[in-house]
Amino acid sequence: MTLNKSKELLLEMKNIHIDGFSDERWHKILKGVDLTLHRGEILGLIGESGAGKSTMGKAAMGYTQPGCKIIKGEINFNGIDLAKLTEFEKRKIWGTKISYVAQSAAASFNPAHRLMEQTISAANRLKINPTDVLKKDAVQLYESLQLPDAENIGDRYPHQVSGGQLQRIMTAMAMSPRPELIIFDEPTTALDVTTQVEVLSAMRSIVDKFNTAAIYITHDLAVVAQMADRIKVLRYGEEVEEAETRDMLSNPKEEYTKSLWSVRSLIKPEETNEDYMLSIKNIDAAYGSSKVLHNVSIDIPKGKTVAIVGESGSGKSTTARVITGLLPQLKGEIIFDGKKLSPKLEQRSKEELRRIQIIFQMPDTAMNPRQTVDEIIGRPIEFYQGIKGKEREAKVIELLKMIELDETFLDRLPSELSGGQKQRICIARALAANPDLIICDEVTSALDQIVQEGILKLLQKLQKELGVTYIFITHDIATVKAISDEIVVMYQGEVVEQGLKSKILNPPYPDYTELLLSSVPEMDPDWLTNLLNKRSS
Repeated sequence: MTLNKSKELLLEMKNIHIDGFSDERWHKILKGVDLTLHRGEILGLIGESGAGKSTMGKAAMGYTQPGCKIIKGEINFNGIDLAKLTEFEKRKIWGTKISYVAQSAAASFNPAHRLMEQTISAANRLKINPTDVLKKDAVQLYESLQLPDAENIGDRYPHQVSGGQLQRIMTAMAMSPRPELIIFDEPTTALDVTTQVEVLSAMRSIVDKFNTAAIYITHDLAVVAQMADRIKVLRYGEEVEEAETRDMLSNPKEEYTKSLWSVRSLIKPEETNEDYMLSIKNIDAAYGSSKVLHNVSIDIPKGKTVAIVGESGSGKSTTARVITGLLPQLKGEIIFDGKKLSPKLEQRSKEELRRIQIIFQMPDTAMNPRQTVDEIIGRPIEFYQGIKGKEREAKVIELLKMIELDETFLDRLPSELSGGQKQRICIARALAANPDLIICDEVTSALDQIVQEGILKLLQKLQKELGVTYIFITHDIATVKAISDEIVVMYQGEVVEQGLKSKILNPPYPDYTELLLSSVPEMDPDWLTNLLNKRSS
């Protein structure tokens, strides 16, 4: 955590009320929340999905999402009430004096423009420096954020880098104009633990170096412990409590805050099965001329859960794409329930497609923004099961209840959902096909601690009732302990080791596995500092 360099007040938000329109009426999202922030200070905003964290963070910019409006309150930034400015006046501040790092980088970049062009766009528009100087500065930011090939990665397009790399480039974009305030909205959600350590360190050092203030929105309590000077807890659009980070961690006052601190207690006893639902044998795969998987072999026991862990770019999601036929392998074979699968998606039967479903990492890019929740979940029900009319509608409502939502969500668009709600809709869509194997690609990374535990319990319940098999791609070791029977560790497109959870999570470790496990954040404000000191010594 940073020490305040100045007690100068930068941002003061008073009695913020924001309403949102859905289901043909206005709903209260924020109900009179206050917030203060000084230069060089980091405030952590935490709370469960739908608590109003992202809405509050965006309101700090004087911005509300479409369908939302500020009812009353003051947003004083550097002596200016943003709530009273016109859109044109606010745009002079956005991306320059105030930057925003979104939760979903994949949905935030323009796919038609190179990353370097987008990184320096705000600073270039202001003509802070000549373009060549801005590009050199961007490369330095890439290096500080531990991006590979920092000199050339800016020449790539968004689809040519991993999700974790894209999130870091977005952080570089926010830092490029050297803003006075940065809103970090779940910026490490998509990152593996080893990358997260470096990014958190870089964010902290940038804030400290330039005396920048930051609002850090997250559901990850261990992460906020490393970043924030103060923590504010929100629930149902209201403040629960606020305190200095060390005080909040050691002595939370409210029962709700105490419940957040104690949730990640779910641990699944491992089970074995020699009958395999899926076997990947000696797979090589590439994107264009760049080979990304090297002789990968993994066995997935029937009715069990195999977690695949590894850093950003290690090949976890690529392996999932190969299994589903989205990326045909160069060599090797995939055996599913005793039968060899065709490498290409279009060559597989409808029944084979139904039996293997995937839940993608980024719900923002996985759903059609013009389709309602009813259409998103109902389509696979019609396509695979031929169910229509009232029976289809009843099935959609049943699936919504399974993911702890209700029929009031049927007519909502993805833009009217929180990040956690979007991911739950994606889970329901996969379940709608009644599959035998579900590939879960970071499905709980966008969810708060309480909802995460509920989703993991739901997935376990479905596994017991339906016998469904899971491949669980994640960077969260707590999730691995909660859900998996076996673990596969991947690094640079290769399998480092595979085995029962008890074997992989207990020493002795291969070097890379030890690096992964030592990078898992702890609920200690000094953890990151101590880890960095240990690794530098």
